[in-house]
Amino acid sequence: MRNRAAERPSLLDGWNSPPNLVTYARIVLVLAFIGVDVAAGSRGTSSLALRWTAAALFAVAASTDKLDGWMARTYDHVTELGKLMDPIADKLLIGSALVIASCFGELGWWVTILMLIREVGITVMRLCVIDTGGRVIAASKAGKYKTLTQCVGLGLLLMPMWSLVPGLSASGSGTATPMWVTVYYVVTYAVIYLSLVLCLYSGALYLYRVFAHRGHGSNGGSDATESIGRDGASSSSSASSSAETSRFDSPSDRARE
Repeated sequence: MRNRAAERPSLLDGWNSPPNLVTYARIVLVLAFIGVDVAAGSRGTSSLALRWTAAALFAVAASTDKLDGWMARTYDHVTELGKLMDPIADKLLIGSALVIASCFGELGWWVTILMLIREVGITVMRLCVIDTGGRVIAASKAGKYKTLTQCVGLGLLLMPMWSLVPGLSASGSGTATPMWVTVYYVVTYAVIYLSLVLCLYSGALYLYRVFAHRGHGSNGGSDATESIGRDGASSSSSASSSAETSRFDSPSDRARE
């Protein structure tokens, strides 16, 4: 058991690896996004230029998640810190966009609250897994689709498409609202609500896997750690096992739940 503990990688191993530096840069972009989005006002009524800038910053910050994941896989720089910081950076981006949208009245608070409860809960669970000696659990397909739909839906919401119609106000008053604008916002909110469903489902799936495999380990009388691959498959290891079969022992994409 002591040998297993000694072989377990430290959380700070590879803290300055290129993929992690990209993750840090994404956190800085998130902070810039928050300031610009707040200054732009609801739907960009205070400044359309700032609202478009906020949408661009959001898109860049969201897309860099793919960059650090690609770097981690390609150059074999998958680290425990990266697997933890990557989803935290995502949650900062998504969470800030949700809260600002709700404060501006662009999105119902019930959507934001449900998503934040799920995101904070899973983050706390990740920290508990690490604290008890387990490995960081990677995202299921539902978790990846949740993140994708969140980014797409919020990205669409951030773009003030109403401003492209001469005479149309942010509230829809003024000139008649074109059909394409109506369809645009219907699709936008449909994607956001879909992301909420995936958010709750993937969170429940994550908790089930954590507790199910912990229960399996205790029943077997072994000190088991659990690592679930990004493709949804899982593998368990115990102190009595001579071979480690964790998905995280081979180059893999950065975890995101």
